Amino acid sequence: MSKRILVICQYFYPEQFRINDICTEWVQRGYDVTVLTGIPNYPQGKFYKGYGLFKNRKETWNGIKIIRIPLIPRGHSPIGLVLNYFSFPISGFFWNIFTRIQADYVFMFETSPMTQCKIGVRYAKKHRAPLYLYVQDLWPENVEIVTGIHNPLIIKPIDRMVDKIYKACNEIFVTSPSFVEAVVNRKVPVPREKVHYWPQYAEDFYNVLDREASIKELGDSDDDSIKELIADNTSMKIAFTGNIGYAQGLEVLPKTAKLLGDTNVKFVIVGDGRYKSKLVFEIEELGVRDKFILIDRQPAEKIPAFLGLCDAAFISFMDTQLFTWTIPAKLQSYMACGMPIIASAKGETERVIKDADCGVCVDIGNAEKLAEAIKNLPDSYKNMYGPKARKYFETNFTKKKLIDEFEKYYRQ
Repeated sequence: MSKRILVICQYFYPEQFRINDICTEWVQRGYDVTVLTGIPNYPQGKFYKGYGLFKNRKETWNGIKIIRIPLIPRGHSPIGLVLNYFSFPISGFFWNIFTRIQADYVFMFETSPMTQCKIGVRYAKKHRAPLYLYVQDLWPENVEIVTGIHNPLIIKPIDRMVDKIYKACNEIFVTSPSFVEAVVNRKVPVPREKVHYWPQYAEDFYNVLDREASIKELGDSDDDSIKELIADNTSMKIAFTGNIGYAQGLEVLPKTAKLLGDTNVKFVIVGDGRYKSKLVFEIEELGVRDKFILIDRQPAEKIPAFLGLCDAAFISFMDTQLFTWTIPAKLQSYMACGMPIIASAKGETERVIKDADCGVCVDIGNAEKLAEAIKNLPDSYKNMYGPKARKYFETNFTKKKLIDEFEKYYRQ
C-alpha cells in the first residue's frame, strides 16, 4: 500500500509555487498525495476564473487529490490580506473536525501566512502522524516587515503561535543556512537536530534555451510586448520574472534606467503582483518607459524561453535583515537556465552568487551602483557567467538530489 502524504499549503496549482512540483514528484515516486489548500487567488487578489466558493472545490491534477477549503481572497488592501490570512485556518479548523482523510505523514509548505500551519498541527496531533514543516517565510519577522507593525500586543501572540508550531513538528526544513540559525536561536530555542537546511530546487523544465529555441516557444504569441521582446536583437536585456511585490525592492529599476541614459539596455519584467501598478507609475513618472518591456504573468513553463531571449537576470529585495537571510527561489531558476545574475542584494543571495562566480552584486536599493555595474559588464559576460551559474545549479540545486535527501526522513 502506498504511503499517504497530506500536504497543507494555502497556495497550490494553478497558483505557481514549487510545492506543485514537489507533490508531482512524490506521486511519481509512488506516494498517495492529498493537498489541502485554498481557492486560488494569488497574486491578483481575486478568485481565478473557474474557481469559487461553489466551483471546483475538489479536483485531481497530476495524480494529486486537491481539496479546496473556503477563504477570503487577498484583494489589494491590508485589510483584505489580513482576512485572507485568517480565513484559511478558520476553514481548516472545521475541516479538521469532519475530515475522514488518513495520512501517514503531514507536510506543511509554509509561505506566509504561518497561520495555515495550525491546520496541520491539529491534524497531526489528532491522528498521531509525524509532522514536517518546510519554512519559506520566517514569522513574525515577515509580518513586521510586510505590515510595518511592531506592537508587542500583536507580535507576541504571533511569536507564541510560531513556538507552538515549531514544538509540534518532528522535523523542520528551511531554505538557507541563515534560516537554520534564526529558528534554532529563537527566544524559545528549537533543537538544532530537528532543523535542516534544504534549499529550493528548480523544476526540470528550467533549462538553458538559446534564442532560436526561445522564439520557437514564444513566436506564435499575439501579445505586443512579447513581439517586442522577440524583435529586439540589439539591446542588452535584463529579465525579472515572478511576483512583483513590495518585498522585491523593484523601485530601484526605474531609477537605474534613468541613470543609464543612452545605454542600450532594457529591463524585461514578466509577472504580476501588488506592486506592479506603482512600478508602472514610477516608470512613467521618470520618463523611462522605453527602457522597459512589461509582460503579464506567464506559466512557469514558459519562463526559460523569456530568459533565453535575455542576457542576464535580476534579483532584488527590500533592505531588511530578513531578506539577507533569504535565498529566493528565482535564484535557482535563473541559474538552472544558465543566466548571469545581476543582483541588488546581500547576505545569502550575495554568498551564492560569489560562490558560483556567476554575476555581480551591489548594495540593496543603490541605483547608482547598479547602473555602474551594468555599464561595466564585460562584453563576454554571458559566456563568462552563464555556464558557471548552470554548473553551480547542477552541483547544489537539482530536484533529484534534494528530493532524495528529503525522502530519507520519510523512510525514518
